[in-house]
Amino acid sequence: MRTIAASLFISLDGVIDEPAQWHFPYFNDEMGAAVTAQMADTLLLGRKTYDSFAGAWPEREAEGGEDAGFAKTLGDARKIVVSRQPLEFTWRNSELLQGDLVEAVTALKNEQGGRIAMSGSVSVVRQLLAAGLLDELHLLVHPIAVRKGERLFDEGESSIPLELIKSETFTTGVLYLVYRPAGGSGDASYDDAKAHLSQGDQ
Repeated sequence: MRTIAASLFISLDGVIDEPAQWHFPYFNDEMGAAVTAQMADTLLLGRKTYDSFAGAWPEREAEGGEDAGFAKTLGDARKIVVSRQPLEFTWRNSELLQGDLVEAVTALKNEQGGRIAMSGSVSVVRQLLAAGLLDELHLLVHPIAVRKGERLFDEGESSIPLELIKSETFTTGVLYLVYRPAGGSGDASYDDAKAHLSQGDQ
């Protein structure tokens, strides 16, 4: 089965909204390498993220500047867009995800192929996490409190336990954290914690 990994720029206070307004002072070669490493031959994108990408990267590829190679990689990738409305695509290799999100992504994961990457697209990330379909969450945590804007996690009825599987600190102070779903560890109680501490004292 194919895996899905989502990558997001996020502030210290959990904001993922409008990263162009606060992200760039922290971009360096370390972050560039981390972002490039997350590329895959299939991208799953929300409508807003897709529109942002399609409005910038084809032009950058055509201009042939220093990021033209990365722009070509994005252009060559299969881009599957989550939207409730029909779309007309001008960026090559773009298509609309058909049908119910959970059913369609489940079918996509069962196809032959490599890893599926996501960038941004927070509403889709939330839904896939809740449905147990997201395999990895890559967070580039910036050392800034933005203090306004949409957060990664919204209000909900149930918690989402995660397990940290990788961490790296960049020279800019950005933390690169990789999580995966952690099963039911979020159900532990205060008594469980006390028992664990008691065992540690022995």
